[in-house]
Amino acid sequence: MKLLRYGPPGHEQPGILLGTQAYGLPTFGHDYDEAFFANDGLACLADFVQANANTLPLLAPHERLGPPVARPSKIICIGLNYADHARETNATPPTEPIIFLKSTTALVGPNDAIVIPRNSVKTDWEVELAVVIGKKASYVTEAEAPAYIAGYTLHNDVSEREFQLERGGTWDKGKGCDTFAPLGPWLVTPDELGDVNDLRLWLKVNGQLMQDGTTANLIFRVPFLISYISQFMTLLPGDIISTGTPAGVGLGFNPPVYLKSGDAVELGIDGLGSARQAVQAYAAS
Repeated sequence: MKLLRYGPPGHEQPGILLGTQAYGLPTFGHDYDEAFFANDGLACLADFVQANANTLPLLAPHERLGPPVARPSKIICIGLNYADHARETNATPPTEPIIFLKSTTALVGPNDAIVIPRNSVKTDWEVELAVVIGKKASYVTEAEAPAYIAGYTLHNDVSEREFQLERGGTWDKGKGCDTFAPLGPWLVTPDELGDVNDLRLWLKVNGQLMQDGTTANLIFRVPFLISYISQFMTLLPGDIISTGTPAGVGLGFNPPVYLKSGDAVELGIDGLGSARQAVQAYAAS
């Protein structure tokens, strides 16, 4: 299945993609949140869609899409998980996963604007494969890990490099700004995606291809990451793990290239769709 959420920010409703058409689920009664995943929501959704397939309302093409998961308890990101990205940033590839957290208040829809934060001069892009957890996970083994996956989605791990690297030693400062986690368009269940270790992921800025990688080059793959993270914290249903980015980020250019107001970022991953985000300057409300 391909799950989506649509509607105004903060008031999204559940929907689904069937073939190439998006449909609303106004009578389903459950958002795609922690309770949904924890209570076998995917199976309930499949039954509901099968029973109501002929009466689901078609969504208008211009309908806004929200993040395909309602606010998770946490967004966990993996740093330097592609060797080529580590090299371009002059970092040593890690021997264990680098973990940092991204604020849930950064979460926005796949086509919402990226807002450059106040005082930012180094806002950057990062296309990433994100994993959505389907059930509570604590101290799981690598072999058990696939059973804890609800699905996968597209994530732009937007980053402010000065905040991240020059403002006190923790990456979280440059990762959690508002609008810095565009997610979606869909959550795709594992049975629909195929080989997660052989997916092309790409990103363009103003039409120019900046990132063009493959998940075959992940240093630490998804089952290992789930197992590893679960040794340090409990993963809850709906939690997101963003698995890292390949080479081609703005920080890696000489001289570096960063986003500015008026830019357009497009990104995609095989089987997970694509997204487009306009870049805007911060404006006080």
